[in-house]
Order: sequence, then C-alpha cells, then structure tokens
Amino acid sequence: MLRELGELGSVKAVAETMSVTPSAVSQQISLLQRQVDTPLTRKDGRNLVLTEAGQVLADAGAEVINAMATAKAAIGAYQHDRHGTVSISGFHSAGQALFAPLVRHLAGLRDGDATATTPEAGVPRVKLSDEDVAQHDFPALTARYDLVLAHRMDHSPAWPESKIRVIPLAHEPLDIALSVDHPLASKTTLSADDVVHYPWVASRSGYSPADVLSAIGAVASQPVNVVHRINDYSTVAALVSTGDVIGLLPRYTSSPALNPEVTLRPLTGISTRRRIDLLVRPENLKRASVMLVAQALQHVMDDMVR
Repeated sequence: MLRELGELGSVKAVAETMSVTPSAVSQQISLLQRQVDTPLTRKDGRNLVLTEAGQVLADAGAEVINAMATAKAAIGAYQHDRHGTVSISGFHSAGQALFAPLVRHLAGLRDGDATATTPEAGVPRVKLSDEDVAQHDFPALTARYDLVLAHRMDHSPAWPESKIRVIPLAHEPLDIALSVDHPLASKTTLSADDVVHYPWVASRSGYSPADVLSAIGAVASQPVNVVHRINDYSTVAALVSTGDVIGLLPRYTSSPALNPEVTLRPLTGISTRRRIDLLVRPENLKRASVMLVAQALQHVMDDMVR
C-alpha cells in the first residue's frame, strides 16, 4: 500500500486500485508507521504523500514483493514439476514385488512422452529404499520419504490420518505356504486345526505373519511350534520348499520370492488380510511428481492383483 501511495498520490486512488476502503488503506499505513521511527507520509493539501523515508521504504518494499512473487513462482513450479525426484520406501515384500515394475512403468510413460527432450525428462525419477519396520513405525517414515509403502492387518489400529494421508493399494490375504509335496498340498483350503501341528517358519513379532500365527494358535487352542523367525520372504519360501516347515506368505506381493517347489493355500476361519497403503504427508500430495508416482504404483498393484 505504501508503494501504491507513492505511485498514485492519494489514499482514495490506492483504495480504488486495490478494491478496499480508504479507511483500510489508512489503517494499514498507520500500522506500518508505528513500526518505524521516521515519518513515512505527510500531508500535501488534501492528499497524503510519501516522505523521502517513505519512498525509501516503498522502494525496498517493492524488492520484497518481487522476492515473494519469485518464491511463490518457485514453489508453484516445484509443485507442478512432473520431472522431479520422488523418494519411496517399501517394506521388503513390497519392494521385491513393486519396485522393478514401477521403474518399467515409468520408463514406458517416459518413452510415450512426446515432449521429453532427454531420456530422463517427461516423468519423475524415483529413489527407492527398503524399510522393514513394525506396523506402528510406518507413519514416522513419511518424514524421510515422499511416499511410504506400508502394511497393517485389518484388526490393527488405523493409520493416524490427522497427520498423514492414506492411498489404498491392495487388500491382500496371507496364505499358507507349503512345499508342493507336503501332505496338506492336496487340500484346496486349510483351517487352523489343519496347520497348527506342523513346525513353522514365521516373521518376528510385530509383523503381519506373526499376528496371523498367534490367531491360529488361539483358534486351535494349541501353541504353534515356530522353528525359524525370518522376515525375508525369499528365505521363507526357500525353507518351505524343503518340506521341513510351513509358513505364511502374502498372495500377491510374494510372487517374486516363490519358486516351483512352493504352493499357496488360503486359510479359512481366520482373518488373514492385510492392507497395503501408501502413506504421504499432505503437503507432498500437492506435488505433481508425487501424485504421478502414486498413480503409477496403483496401476502396478492393480496389474499384480489381476
């Protein structure tokens, strides 16, 4: 307002230009004056004009306004830039199953972008990391990554949506993993009573398979004999293939870890489904690059489920 007063020469003209009342202009300039010891304006007849100090401050204010406009344009460009780098963390099975298809999907988008001038242009670049944490620790990872692939069982506490946003990807059952020549492999479905008597390979406490195993013991009213505690699904599948133990593997995302010696059977009578979600801070959803990668992950997961 001080700058416009110097340019236009009257409070009335400033008010008309800025679509406010003359009293609003006067109040704002009075507020500014209280923060400065030197007079900024003086009366010139019926008009209020700038003093030399006022003109100096108005000129400096113009530089501030320009800097603010530049900053606003910069953040706007950052938010609308489709070519930025997006950091993603994934728990192990999600990384094994989704990271390579995601990279291929983005490469396909890049190849199809007629505006791309370099192989890297056109779509976001991704920086991938694996973070195998307990369910309650996933939300904190959004401080370090733009997108966090997370999982939780249906009965576990919901994500804190007052702090983060949740993009659902899949509702995935955990199935019983058996060697193909295991006695239970001849059945199409299995119950807790069917599987409780066998030795197991299971995840460590705090992870989805361990939760299901606890439910199996509760339903069968018998403790489960866990021989091995391993989180990596490739290792779980390798041990299951020997026939010495049985395990639990997710129906969709364990596919890269499976081998021809392992087969999956659904477990009945117990809720074994887990939710696979993308967790993201609200401000990151304003970035076009983050949204494009989130949509690509949804596409990749949909293909895997189909």
